[in-house]
Amino acid sequence: MYLDEYKIVEIVEKTNPSVVNVSTVHLLDIFPFYSVPIKGIGSGVIIDSNGYIVTNNHVIEGAEVVEVSLNDGRVFKGKVIGRDSSSDLAIIKIDAKNLKAAELGDSSNLKAGQFIIAIGNPFGLRGGPTVTIGVISAINRSINTEKGIMEDLIQTDAAINPGNSGGPLIDLNGKVIALATAIIPFAQGIGFAIPINKVKKIAEDLIKYGKVIRPWLGIYGIDLTPQISSYYNLPVQEGVIIVKVIQGSPAELSGIEEGDIILSIDRTPIKNMIELQKIIQNKKVGEEITIRIIRNYKTYDIKVELSKSL
Repeated sequence: MYLDEYKIVEIVEKTNPSVVNVSTVHLLDIFPFYSVPIKGIGSGVIIDSNGYIVTNNHVIEGAEVVEVSLNDGRVFKGKVIGRDSSSDLAIIKIDAKNLKAAELGDSSNLKAGQFIIAIGNPFGLRGGPTVTIGVISAINRSINTEKGIMEDLIQTDAAINPGNSGGPLIDLNGKVIALATAIIPFAQGIGFAIPINKVKKIAEDLIKYGKVIRPWLGIYGIDLTPQISSYYNLPVQEGVIIVKVIQGSPAELSGIEEGDIILSIDRTPIKNMIELQKIIQNKKVGEEITIRIIRNYKTYDIKVELSKSL
C-alpha cells in the first residue's frame, strides 16, 4: 500500500488536538517526615468533549498532583475519576468544555502488517505532539508486568518515545485503534498498546462507577486434557471440568453442577480455563450467555445471567 504523506499529515493534524500531556507529582519519602517531589510525564487522549481523558494507570498511580496540558497551550488540573491497574487504564477529568474528542475506531479486525501512526505529547512542548509511523507487528500478545500479566495487547514497531504512555495509535482512516501502554527498554523497537475496544469498555465503567465492574460466573475448574479424559473414560478430550460451584453464584442459580464439563460459551469452543476467563471478562454484567455442558454423557445448553463479581 502506498503511503500518502499528505494524508498522514492530514490525519495527524486532525488528531493532535485530542492528544494531551499528562504531568504528575509524586512524593518520595526519603526520611521520616521528609519527602521529595518527583515529577512524571505521560500522554492521554480526549474521549469526550466535556473533559474526559483516558491514559495509563501507571502514569497517574499514586500522584499527588495531576496536570493536563492541551495542544493549544492551556493547562488544567486533572481529577482522577477511576483507574484499573490490571488493564493499566485510567480516566482523568478536567474542567473544560467543547474539547476535540478523538474518533475511536474498531480493533476487532486488526491485522499484522497494518500501518499505524503513534502520537504522543510527553513534554507538552511547542510544536505539538510527536509522531512516528510503523506497522502492527503482532496481535494478542501477553507481557509480564509488576501488576501481573497483560493480555491481548497489540505489538508495534512504531517508535514509542519516553512519556508516550497513554498516547493513541491511529489507523490510516484517522481513527484511534489502540492506546500505547509499555515499552521494553532493552529491546529494539518493540512497543505495546491496548486495543481500543477494550479501552472503550473499561473507560465506560470507570466514568460511570469509578472502577471496572467485571462479570462473574462463580466456578472453579480445571483444564480437561486427553490424559484426564482417558483415565476417567470421558466422552470429550477438551473443555473445562467444574470442580466447585460457588454458593449463590450465577452458575449455581442456573443449575450448573460440580462435575459438569463446559464445552462452549455462546457457541465459542472452550479448551481451557484461560479461554473461559477471557470470554467471561468480555461480557457485561446482566448479560445472558449460553453454556453448553456435558453431564452424565448427555449434552445440555444452560442459560446463565452474569452478575457483578464479588
